[in-house]
Amino acid sequence: MSTGVTISSMSRYAILGCGSVGHAVADELIDQGKDVLIVDRDDDRVETLRDRDMNAQVGDIREQDVAGSVANRDVVLILSSDVEANKAAVSNVRELEEDVFVIARASDPVSGDELAELGADTVINPSSVIAESALRLLESGELEHRAQHLSEIITATERKLAIVTHDNPDPDAIASAVALRAITEHLDVEADIFYFGDMGHQENRAFVNLLDVDMKSASRDDENAFVEYDTVALVDHAMLTDTNEEFDQPVDVLIDHHDIDIDRDIPDDLPFIDIRPQMNSTSTILTKYVQEFDLGLEESVATALLYGIRAETLDFKRDTTPADLTAAAYLYPFANHDTLEQVESPSMSPETLDVLAEAITNREVQGSHLVSNAGFIRDREALEQAAQHLLNLEGITTTAVFGIADNTIYLAARSKDIRLNIGRVLLDAFEEIGETMGHSTQARVEIPLGIFTGIETNEDNRETLLHLTEEAVRRKLFAAMGVESEGSNGS
Repeated sequence: MSTGVTISSMSRYAILGCGSVGHAVADELIDQGKDVLIVDRDDDRVETLRDRDMNAQVGDIREQDVAGSVANRDVVLILSSDVEANKAAVSNVRELEEDVFVIARASDPVSGDELAELGADTVINPSSVIAESALRLLESGELEHRAQHLSEIITATERKLAIVTHDNPDPDAIASAVALRAITEHLDVEADIFYFGDMGHQENRAFVNLLDVDMKSASRDDENAFVEYDTVALVDHAMLTDTNEEFDQPVDVLIDHHDIDIDRDIPDDLPFIDIRPQMNSTSTILTKYVQEFDLGLEESVATALLYGIRAETLDFKRDTTPADLTAAAYLYPFANHDTLEQVESPSMSPETLDVLAEAITNREVQGSHLVSNAGFIRDREALEQAAQHLLNLEGITTTAVFGIADNTIYLAARSKDIRLNIGRVLLDAFEEIGETMGHSTQARVEIPLGIFTGIETNEDNRETLLHLTEEAVRRKLFAAMGVESEGSNGS
């Protein structure tokens, strides 16, 4: 077959074995105006096909002469339900003609491999095709049902809807919130986006500023933060604790891709839950809803979602799923790529450089796991960047960088080790004393310093506390990872 020729441009086809599958394929090809020759050993079936003005002839597809009669065809589809007959046909056709494109029907993976070894260019298994089609229909129907349920909850809002991300939100959380607000406004309901913590990461600040995202900072000490909102939605929240503990009112919606233990971490009466750890970003999930609601996609929303997917998958280099790629392909034409380029190239602050330098100096490596203490810090987001940068060191698959600020131990972790779920590692290590957020490839924890050490911080005991914290955190982390700390910097 000559280079550049595609199946769609071919016009001469042969179908060997014309049962129900072959018949359906023949009808479709003829409807497309293709020249189709059908060969089947059943006299009555061939006669019926001829009565329908189809070009059909009687022949045993195992025989060499049948292979000779179809050798001048562009494509040969061998679709008998008899796999042994199909094997013989593939072998005969390939022996006579090397350039013809051969598609063969298998019954299972083993026969599929055998047909491929005999020379079939493409192998199809009707059972697998039916199963894949059924799963696609199931996914589509499930999404339609979920979208309807989500719409009912949103439209039942009498005042306003509060959309809350995880603390110190990253691009995936921000983009997901922006998309849900667009859906909410599409349904004529007013919504605001909230976050706890800080917007410290330069890239995240650039993201919010360039896309002009309106986000409100909330304080856990403010009991009236959500008093004017009668519906609360969490997106990419990543909390591995009871979601109702931090709100004075019930949570109504939870959309996330983090691997959350629903039985343990989610209240039984939460009305709407969509958690899909098989997708690598919450932005991917929200893109599906944007499509289902048939939203007129604004450039800013498309740009945010595309960046959210790219950031969460490390530009499609980490744990990317077909759903992530499909969502990104849908968003790509609508996004502003000049804005994306500006967001992806922010300057690194002096504070971040200081934290990174301290983390490099104080690193301890056991196997492929690196743990480091960045000391007393001002910008907790710098820990996230340090953990990501250290993951690029040769031989390192998991990093954890911690520091102290505001009487709290902040720890950021990253992992590219498919055998290790870093979110669960932090949960195992610090569940009893800290607040853990994250999933299999990135996570963080916040631990009140007083709970961890039993000592209140002051200027006189800072270095003592730092030393105590360093030893204990390293020991707990390495133990949770399954290795022992030796106290060296593992340079």
